[in-house]
Parts: sequence; structure tokens; C-alpha cells
Amino acid sequence: MALQGLVDWRGRPVNQKRHGGVKASMFIHFLIVMANIANIPMILNLVSYLHGTMHMGVKDASTTSTNFFGAICFFSFLGAFVSDSYIKRFYTILIFAPIEIMGYVLLAFQAHLPSLHPPPCDMINRPNECAPVSGRNLSLLTLGLYLIPVGEGSLRSCAAALGGDQFDGDDPAELHGKISFFNWFAFCISLGGFVGLVFLVWVQDNEGWGLSFALAAIMVLVGTVVVSGGLPFYRHQKPTGSPLARIFQVFVAAFRKRKLSLPENVTEMHVATDSTGTSVEFMQRTSDFKFLDKAAVDDGDTRGRSLCTVTQVEEAKIILRMLPIFLSSVLGNVSIPLLLSLTVQQGGTMDTRLGGTSIPPASLFIVPIVFQMLILVAYDRAALPWLRRATGYAGGVTHLQRVGVGFASSVMALAVAAVVEGCRRRSAASAGAPPMSVFWLTPQFFLLGVMDVTSFVGLLEFFYSEASAGMKSIGGAIVFCILGVASWLGSFLIQVVNHATARQGGGHGWLDGANLNASRLDLFYWLLAVFALVSFFLYLLCAWRYTYRHDPRMQAAVDGDKVSPA
Repeated sequence: MALQGLVDWRGRPVNQKRHGGVKASMFIHFLIVMANIANIPMILNLVSYLHGTMHMGVKDASTTSTNFFGAICFFSFLGAFVSDSYIKRFYTILIFAPIEIMGYVLLAFQAHLPSLHPPPCDMINRPNECAPVSGRNLSLLTLGLYLIPVGEGSLRSCAAALGGDQFDGDDPAELHGKISFFNWFAFCISLGGFVGLVFLVWVQDNEGWGLSFALAAIMVLVGTVVVSGGLPFYRHQKPTGSPLARIFQVFVAAFRKRKLSLPENVTEMHVATDSTGTSVEFMQRTSDFKFLDKAAVDDGDTRGRSLCTVTQVEEAKIILRMLPIFLSSVLGNVSIPLLLSLTVQQGGTMDTRLGGTSIPPASLFIVPIVFQMLILVAYDRAALPWLRRATGYAGGVTHLQRVGVGFASSVMALAVAAVVEGCRRRSAASAGAPPMSVFWLTPQFFLLGVMDVTSFVGLLEFFYSEASAGMKSIGGAIVFCILGVASWLGSFLIQVVNHATARQGGGHGWLDGANLNASRLDLFYWLLAVFALVSFFLYLLCAWRYTYRHDPRMQAAVDGDKVSPA
């Protein structure tokens, strides 16, 4: 991205040597680590709190937890829209981070004060004697739970875009740093999750949820204070007005002018941008979606907002081009949260001993996170320079190729999981046979790590780089929206499969009951593998048909300290 439209904190043009770069991105990486120390244990262990402390039923607790994660993804659009339209990304973070902190503080008070939550009882042996949270306490719980997504969702989308703003993709000297930023962004998410699952989960189990929520609030506060210290070093993208309004205007104007003929000469179309002030980026007219080009034709209509610029039209075209990638990526991600959660349930039925110590099943979430961190470091430090030399691409591979590797890994992970589960069921059915070791799950955990490293980072890079300069935050929010929609579809898929197999199996579905040995998780894994394979080929079709805004082979490739044309 060129430095046009970027300013320092005082509104002056940026100094490339003083502002941006790795120095500025380190503050953002620190914020991501601290926020995810608080957030990831919350996402993964929320059901335990709602069921064990607030005495919700399993169904209500699971639904609330799923809605909590979905709300984070939804509110990422809120922060992205605000930062792209009206307020700089940095100030959007400063506005929404205290909202997240307030949510954790409310939950901390509720968990600590006995009058604000139901009295303790035995939810395992005597659940009928336990009164679930209700009334004002339920309202307080809901308020605290949904203040956190308002802040966290905005922080996620704005932090990714703010970090991308610190590197100029058109400058070969900064291109390497920009490519690495998103790798280390994902590494910091994993690092924060690792620390949180080791430290905060221990606090939850041994010291109580009140202290855990309080520490989570402190983590986000410290991250916000540190990222504020980087203010003098940041490059800030000036807001360009509502991108959604600009795109909606294009569709309305194109519909009004649908009977007009397109001029042969592009100079007869409205190309001005400076007078409108709606964009910091000038885009040339492209040949696809010609019906939208009519929005930029001056037909003499004097009604307000009836004439769009070519740049506005191109912004709308970008959204339409990315839509098939978005939809196919949602389908490609459906199986991942299911595989992760079901693998942990598998581990709970296996031999979890490591030497003389038993590993709690909830701690198995740490295993794929460790693999993700190791793979990210190996990819960025070793594989990426080699791939760059071998392929000529500045990023080693294109963004969509990287995502495709992740989806292929998910197919293999599901197939491996199905084979391992089949072996585990046969071992459990054999009288006197010792349970399988939990370390048989290592291959699928490894493939899950590969999938996350490639697909998540690839999608983040893709939507950020392909979005126009006025939609960078929304580009990052789209990735989290993909994860949220995929999670909801996964929950729906479980219900559909259970209902269908229960009708065929005399009332017992593949995933019914608490006994995994009586279920057919292996068959469900095979079904997911087929679903993932079909989704993979659909994604390949969409990726093959996609045309990048900037040809990756035309970008400058960085090889160590040398710069050579790709």
C-alpha cells in the first residue's frame, strides 16, 4: 500500500524512517498477546463457568457459549466500520478496549459476590436441586458477556488493519516486514492462548472465576496501555467515510441507469476523486461486472448521489469478486471447530498419562496451539525465504494458495482422526485391552496446526490486501466473520446429522449420549472428511477463477538483504 492517505498522530504526512515498520508493529503484537491471554480461555472454558457456577443446563450453556463467539465475530464489523468510516484505527481501539475491560470487571464482581450468582450445589449428582441463574443476576451476566465481544471484536479487526498500515507493500524494503507481520500476528494469538490456557485456566480451577475475570481485565488494560505508548510511531490511515454507503450508492445508481449504454471511452465516465473526498486510492476501471460501470456514467440526473466515481464502482466490484472466496472459505472452515472440540472429547477417553502425570482433557487444547507456534516460526524463518526464491512470489506462495494448503490439511486431519477413532473404539471394545495413548492424536493435532497457520493467516492477508484503502479494517473483520459463521454452521450440522442418524438407527444418533464408545464418532469424522473434500474442490474452483488486484508476480521479492524483481 502506498503512503498516500497515511498521517502521523498529529495529522502530518508520515516520515517513512520515523513512523511505522517493525518498531511500531511490536506494540500491536503485545496487545494481541495480552488480549488473547484473556479471551481464548474465556471462549474455550465458558461452558464450564455457565454450567458449574451459574447452573445453566448443558444445552443453554453451550448455546450461550456459541453465541458469545459469534458475537465477537459480529462486533468485529462494528469496530471495522467505525475505523474505516469515521475514526482512526488506533483511536477505535482506545474507545472499545475499555468496554471489554468493563465486561470482565462485571463478571469478576458477579463471580466473587455470593449475592450475584446462585448458591453452590452438586451439579453432577443432584442437578435438580440447583437453581439456575435468573432475574437481575441473569441480566448482569448477559450484560457482562456481551460487553466483552463489543470490545474484543473491534480490537481484533482494528489491530490487524493498524498493523498492516505500518508497512508499505509498494516499497521493496518494507515488503518482507508486511508479509511477516501477519505470520507473527497469528503467532501472538497462539502465544496468548497458550499462556491463558496454562495460567488463567489454573486460576479458574484453583482460585475461582472471580480472580480469573479480574486478571483478564488487567491483561487487556496492560495491553491497551502499552499499545498507547506506540502512538508517536504509528502510521494512521485517515477515515474515508462510510464504505458501505459508497457501495450501496453504486448498486442504486447502476440500477437506475440500467438502460443506458456504456461509453466506449473511459474519459466519458466520472473518474474524479479529489473533489468527492470519498477515497484515498485511485483505481482504474476493470472489465468485469460491466453492469456496475453504468453508475459512473453522467446521464444528466441532478438528484443527489446519482453519479459515482470509477473508484467507487471498483470498490463494489472488489466485494463481488471476493464473495465466492468468502462463501467457499466458510464451508472449508466448518469442520475445524468440530474436529478440535471432538478431539478433546476423544482424548478424555484415552490414556492421558505423561510419565507419572495425567494431562487434564481441557489442557489438550494446548497441543495444537504449540504446533501452531512452532510451524509459524519455521514457516516464517525457514520455509518462506526458500519459497520466495523458488516461486518468485513475494510471499512465497499466493494468499489463496496458502489457504488451499490449509483446507487440504483439514481433509487429511479428518481422515486421520476417523482412522484413529476407529482404532480407539475397537480397543475399547476388547475386554482387558489397555486404552490407547492420547499421543495417537498427535498427527491430527499437527495437521490442525498446519491448517490454522496456512488458512487463517492466508485469509487475513488476502482480505486485507485485496480490500480498498478505505476498507482495510472491514477486510480483517471478514476473516473473523468466516470463523463465526462456520462455527454456527458446524453446530447446525451436528443437529442435522444426529437427527438423521437417529431416525435410521432406532432413536440413537451418531453423537447421542455421554458415552463416546456408544457413539459413531468415526463415521461422523468420515462424513466431515467428505464434506471438507467437496468444500476444498469448490474453493479451488473459486480461487482459480479469482483475479488479484495486484499480480503477485509483479511485486518485488525480497531475498535477504537483496531486492530483485519477481
